[in-house]
Amino acid sequence: MNTIGASELVMNDDGSIFHLHLHPEQVAKKIILVGDPERSNFISGYFSKVETTVQNREFITHTGYFNNERVSVISTGIGTDNIDIVVNEVDALFNIDLSTRQIKDSKTSLQLVRLGTTGAMQPDIDVDSFLVTETSVGFDGLLNFYAGKKDVCDKEMEESFMQFTHWNHNLATPYFVHADPELMKRFSEQNKTGITISAPGFYGPQGRILRLALADEKLNEKISNFEYKNKKIANFEMESSAIYGLSKLLGHQALTVCAVIANRVTKKFSPNYKPTIKRLVEYALGTITDQV
Repeated sequence: MNTIGASELVMNDDGSIFHLHLHPEQVAKKIILVGDPERSNFISGYFSKVETTVQNREFITHTGYFNNERVSVISTGIGTDNIDIVVNEVDALFNIDLSTRQIKDSKTSLQLVRLGTTGAMQPDIDVDSFLVTETSVGFDGLLNFYAGKKDVCDKEMEESFMQFTHWNHNLATPYFVHADPELMKRFSEQNKTGITISAPGFYGPQGRILRLALADEKLNEKISNFEYKNKKIANFEMESSAIYGLSKLLGHQALTVCAVIANRVTKKFSPNYKPTIKRLVEYALGTITDQV
């Protein structure tokens, strides 16, 4: 068996994995991912018991119990580059023997559920509602660096989108990855679903103009009007494409559920979205542990 080099699987002096500072026994198989580090503390406040609290930079992990099930919450910070770190390192904790640096013969599949906030791109999506990502679109280009991309992406959907938008080939080629069907079924019964774009930035990549002009000022209009098999692009956020793509490649289940705090078409913004986040956390914890 091939041994993974020290420069590839980087470990800390205490044997924990490099960025997350976690040991294998400190993380559960059911993991909630959040962007905001403060949200780890908020979510673990619902746990009946917290057994692990680990922090390094923006990566905060709390592992404990909700409804007698072991759950972890990990803050990722913003962006798909951070997701590349988190998903690969969490997978390594379960599927690589850190002492021998060899991939295990028997693989563990994880559940990764991202809870976030988002801006809607369709006028019929209400502010303060929940939106489940059925398909994630990567504007970030991250998955293009991994072999096997074509096996987990919807090529026909990608080609239809690029043709419709007259895609600028100076940008990364977008990729389309579907949610895990089991998690999708559990979370979509009560909520709107749609296609989600993961952008590599908050301003220009999401069509916001401050002092810099956009390369394509009509891109958001094209995005809103795009339709594929009766499905429309519902929202922007910044992490889901990497979560979906890497999870598919590694054999994990992944889903994103977001609280809609703004509508980019109607120009509405939730003046007080914290109660909506609270409802989302309570709903997601119950659904993940089959208590709804």
